[in-house]
Amino acid sequence: MSKYRKDFPCYEHYPNLAYLDSAASSQKVACVLEAMTKTYTERYANVHRGIYHLSDIATGDFEAARVTVGKYFNANPDQIIFVRGATEAINLVATSFTQEFLQEGDEVIISRMEHHANIVPWYRLCHEKKAKLVVIECDAKGVLDMDAYRNAFNPKTKMVALTHISNVLGTINPAKEMIAIAKSHQVPILIDGAQAAAHIPVDISDLDPDFYTASAHKMYGPTGVGFLYVKKEHLKGMSPYQSGGNMIASVSFDDITYLEGPMRFEAGTPHIAGSIGFARACEYMMDVGMSYIQSHEQALLMYLQEQIETVDGLEVFGQAPNKIGIVSFAMKGVHPHDIASILDEDEVAVRAGHHCAMPLVKSMNQPALTRISLGLNNNERDIDQCIKSLKKVREIFSA
Repeated sequence: MSKYRKDFPCYEHYPNLAYLDSAASSQKVACVLEAMTKTYTERYANVHRGIYHLSDIATGDFEAARVTVGKYFNANPDQIIFVRGATEAINLVATSFTQEFLQEGDEVIISRMEHHANIVPWYRLCHEKKAKLVVIECDAKGVLDMDAYRNAFNPKTKMVALTHISNVLGTINPAKEMIAIAKSHQVPILIDGAQAAAHIPVDISDLDPDFYTASAHKMYGPTGVGFLYVKKEHLKGMSPYQSGGNMIASVSFDDITYLEGPMRFEAGTPHIAGSIGFARACEYMMDVGMSYIQSHEQALLMYLQEQIETVDGLEVFGQAPNKIGIVSFAMKGVHPHDIASILDEDEVAVRAGHHCAMPLVKSMNQPALTRISLGLNNNERDIDQCIKSLKKVREIFSA
């Protein structure tokens, strides 16, 4: 039994729920909801604008949140931009950074296992610029082909964008090595950490990427907020992603000057309570400790892998030796949507579909997959409940 399960209010309303879809979006801890409620009821005003006490409080809380997020990721808060999530962050980099120098014939390296959020922005950019997407494949176990990655670099390579952890396979990619290889070729690299941030330690100062991003809603925090880390050398030269209030130094009909630092990319009123909730989620995980989170989830993953072998007719995808608690599978003769629907009747919540990773799922010759993903809130009973329901599905479709 997870001793932290009590921190998730959803179980007060659904005591028999086996929520196994944290890779899509995690359930929320009470302290995050309390922090956001307190912001709206006791400490709310717009930030960076008002010359009155309540606005000072809100601004202080908002900027303290930036410091806390920086602490969680061991990154300078002056290089932390609040965004709506990893998707917006990647679009920001593609638009405000890479678009500035990418030319016809240039190349952008991505991988087969990317989420659509780290494919579509680069596809659009390359299509517009008549550049080329270079795709690094992974092997049958879901391990990235690092030799192919090393050999992909050439004078035309201008950008790299790779996932830290696959949302379908659970594979933990060697981010530090990937970054070092890109740096050796003087090519900037973005790491999509959406699946990593809640499950493994992420030390940005140690990794030293050009860009790193994650979303709060996969970290037991609120939806609609995330962060983008940007190296200082890039932060100064990038043009604004959006324009409006809060990101300008001066405006006239003849000239406009923009603020420096993260605020240059935070046009309009930000998600104030969301950013504070994000920071509270980071504090919560720091209090729990990443070592505990990892050991808890790895123990559950081992148990899940053992138990899922007892279900007939399953093919599991993603057998990398270094992975987080994600297990994706197909059941012979049964569509994943049917599996998920029947499991839902037994209060088991899993994801079914292409998981916003169509190129990867298609490469497996599957129309879709069913995915079980684990988090701090899960326990062995959730897995037992899921396995029992999967065996029921097998019986129904074998009759």
